[in-house]
Amino acid sequence: MTTGRRAGIREHRAMHALFLLVFALLCGAAQAQQTLAPGVVLVPGGFEAGRQPDGNSLLLQAEGGGWLLIDSGRHRAHTEAALAVAGGTVRAVLNTHWHLDHLGGNAWLRAQRPGVQVWASAAVRQALAPDGWLDRYRRQLVEALPSAAPAQAAVMRVDLELLGQPDALRPDHEVSASALTLAGRPLQVGVETAVSGGDLWVLDRASGTLAAGDLVTLPVPFLDTACPPAWREALARLSAQPFQRLVPGHGPVMSRADFERWRGGFEALLDCAGQGLHPAACAAVWRTHAAPWLDEAGQARAGSMVGYYFKTLLQAPPEQRERFCRRP
Repeated sequence: MTTGRRAGIREHRAMHALFLLVFALLCGAAQAQQTLAPGVVLVPGGFEAGRQPDGNSLLLQAEGGGWLLIDSGRHRAHTEAALAVAGGTVRAVLNTHWHLDHLGGNAWLRAQRPGVQVWASAAVRQALAPDGWLDRYRRQLVEALPSAAPAQAAVMRVDLELLGQPDALRPDHEVSASALTLAGRPLQVGVETAVSGGDLWVLDRASGTLAAGDLVTLPVPFLDTACPPAWREALARLSAQPFQRLVPGHGPVMSRADFERWRGGFEALLDCAGQGLHPAACAAVWRTHAAPWLDEAGQARAGSMVGYYFKTLLQAPPEQRERFCRRP
C-alpha cells in the first residue's frame, strides 16, 4: 500500500471518528436570542442531544433596512430563528468558514429568499470541490449510512441533504479584502488559515462587535482541521482589534478580558503539548483556563475532546500534526 493511500485511509478514519465523537459528546440546549447593541443580535447556536451542532449566528442591521447575517447554522430551525429575528429581510450572508454548522443554513435560506447574496473565503469553494473536504465527507456518509443505527442515520441524513446541494452552499463572492461593506454596513475582515484554511473574522466597528467564527470556541478549541501555529498567530491579530465584545463560533459572548483568558488557555494547551506532557495533564491546564464557562458536564466533555485532539493532532507524528499547515 502506498504512503498516500495509507494517509488517505487515516484521514478517512479520523473524519469518521470525529463525526462519532461530536455525535456522542456534544449536547446542551440552545439559548434565546440576545441583543448585544443597537442593531446587533446574536442567535446562539447549540449542541443539542441527538444531533450535530449549530454555530452562533450574528445579525447586523443594514443601512436602509434589512439585515446582514454572519453564519447561517446547520439546521432549518436555527436558520428560521435567524430569519425571524430579521423580520424576513436578510439582505446578505457572510460565512466565516466551510464547516456545515456555519454555512449549512445557506441552502434553506436561499430557497426562501432567492437572490440573497453570500460572501465567504475561497476555502469554501475548495471544500465543496470534487475531492475537497466536504465532498469526501459526503462520500464517507454515503458509505457509513447503511450500517448506521437509526438515530445516527437520521443525523447523517441532515448533512447528506445539505451536501447534495453544493450550489446552494457555495458563495457568490469570495472575500479577500480587509475592508468590506455589506448591506451598507462597513466591516473590517481578516482572512486566516488557522482552523479550516480560510477563516474569516469580522469586526463591526460601529458596535465594537467582533465575530470570530471558530477561531474561538467552547468547550475547547476545535482542532479537527487546524494548523495550531497559524492559529496562535491569528489570535494575536484578533487581540490587536479594537473590539468591545467577541462572538465566538460556539459559546457565550466574551469581553476582551474573557478573550484574553481563552487565548491564554489556548497557548498554554499548545505549550503543554509541545513539552510532551501527558494529555490528561494538559486537559487539566485547559480546564483551569476555561473554568468560568464550563459546568461539570462541560469539564468532562472538554477532557475527552482534548484527549482526542492530542491523539489525532497535537502529539501525533510530525507528518500528521502538520498536515493542515500545508494548504493549497
